[in-house]
Amino acid sequence: MTIQLYCFGESGNAYKAALALELSGLDWEPVKVDFFAGAARTPEYRTQVNKMGEVPVMVDGDIRLTQSGVIQDYVSEKSGKFGGKDAGERREILRWVLWDNHKLSSTAGVTRFLMHFLSKDKRPQEVIAFNQGRLKAAYTILNDHLADRSWIVGDSITNADISCCGYLYYPESFGFDRADWPNIDAWLTRISDTPGWQHPYDLMPGSPADRA
Repeated sequence: MTIQLYCFGESGNAYKAALALELSGLDWEPVKVDFFAGAARTPEYRTQVNKMGEVPVMVDGDIRLTQSGVIQDYVSEKSGKFGGKDAGERREILRWVLWDNHKLSSTAGVTRFLMHFLSKDKRPQEVIAFNQGRLKAAYTILNDHLADRSWIVGDSITNADISCCGYLYYPESFGFDRADWPNIDAWLTRISDTPGWQHPYDLMPGSPADRA
């Protein structure tokens, strides 16, 4: 049975789940959620798809999962990939996934939204500047961690990498320039060189160009 992933191209969190599915080799297909038209806020979506009104949502037969980290864990369980070699690696992967969700992706996603998906007259410059400061601190932690290693955990790509890269391939500027963070830059290249990798706007339906 083909796994379905409710998603849209602009969502970095959906990209984490989509990229894990794509690189795993599991059979899956995207289901576009027209987020910017309010699709995720409708009563039908909240009752039939996800009561939290969010993406991603993965459906595999009778199994329905939300939150990217949970979906990544399921993909690892089903495919045997990206979950670490032992209990110690699994805990370290979880540590970085939780760090990313709290410190990196959450701030990157909000900042990108405020800078590019709000009208210019509604963009809160002080909030954006504050968030960019937080992002710089997160980039420093990740860049330093990657100074002497190819992957965040272990010797191959894991859910830690797939989670932390979620917002870093998007072309919309939100305070991240790969050239300023050479270790992150090299790491992102390693990920994109992985067979099966696709850019978020190629892997999932929907992009800012569709609304231009």
